[in-house]
Amino acid sequence: EGVQLEEVVYEGYGPGGVAVIVETVTDNKNRTVPEIRHIFAKYGGNMAAANAVAWMFEKKGYFVVHSSAMAEDQLLDLVLEAGADDMRQDGDSFEIFTAPENFEAVKEALKGRGVAISASEVAMTPKNTVRAEGQTARRVLNLIEALEENDDVQHVWANFDIDESELQAS
Repeated sequence: EGVQLEEVVYEGYGPGGVAVIVETVTDNKNRTVPEIRHIFAKYGGNMAAANAVAWMFEKKGYFVVHSSAMAEDQLLDLVLEAGADDMRQDGDSFEIFTAPENFEAVKEALKGRGVAISASEVAMTPKNTVRAEGQTARRVLNLIEALEENDDVQHVWANFDIDESELQAS
């Protein structure tokens, strides 16, 4: 009570030139800024000015649905009719993308047909990705993990592309 919370977004670059956006909610920007800066520096990255990396991302609604939930063509018809922009298969799941203003309509369409949603959020999705391999991939993952562990951090978005086998090895 009596505490004023502020949403603050920080941007930076991680190892290998990976762009990172960090969304925080804090009661003290003077504490949060040096903490985030320290995490970037500790893991081989650096903070950047506002909008230095934001242009590499776009805000989109994002859903994950298991591929067994519905036939692909039926699911595609359902989500497009509800306002989704795109759908693609990723392993045993479908990823569905929508404009933020159509997020609730797509969510309701999926729920209305009894489709179980594995994940859903309005997220900053990268327009393109940066490939990270070997030691660089491990350093990027360590940076992301350290940022996510900070109490003020709500979301971390990055534009890295790391091979599934490297993710499992970490």
